[in-house]
Amino acid sequence: MKMKVAILAGGVGSRLSEETQLKPKPMVEIGARPILWHIMKHYSHYGYNEFVIALGYKGEQIKKYFVDYCSLESNLTVQVGLGTVTRHENNHPDWNLDLIDTGVATLTGGRIKRLAPYLGKRTFMLTWGDGVSNVDLHKLLAFHRSHGKLATVTAVRPPARLVT
Repeated sequence: MKMKVAILAGGVGSRLSEETQLKPKPMVEIGARPILWHIMKHYSHYGYNEFVIALGYKGEQIKKYFVDYCSLESNLTVQVGLGTVTRHENNHPDWNLDLIDTGVATLTGGRIKRLAPYLGKRTFMLTWGDGVSNVDLHKLLAFHRSHGKLATVTAVRPPARLVT
């Protein structure tokens, strides 16, 4: 069994309220792709393709995005009379997703607890649904394992905003 990546994607995202009134924060787009997609591409680059995503606020939009992803990102032949759809290429990421509704009002600890049945009792990675980074995940995991601790946390100090 491969290591799973848990992604907390259920918060309201109030600091981006102009964007998050209509969609959950992980679905805010960067370069025509949702933040969540970028996070998953980063983990996938390091070979982590098993995702357990904690849904909450507007979680149905995340479900819909991934259910429709292959069709919307492919050339298709649709035979309306037969009711068949044929995709012409398969260059999509090899991702497996568990999309878990953890409740709109659930706090971080509660979301993680509700993901536990899908994560098992093995080491897993965890990030927030806006946690875009360039962290070397192999080095991070090696650091974690070399210290024998329960958890390893990475953090960044964002640059100060210039006030004009």
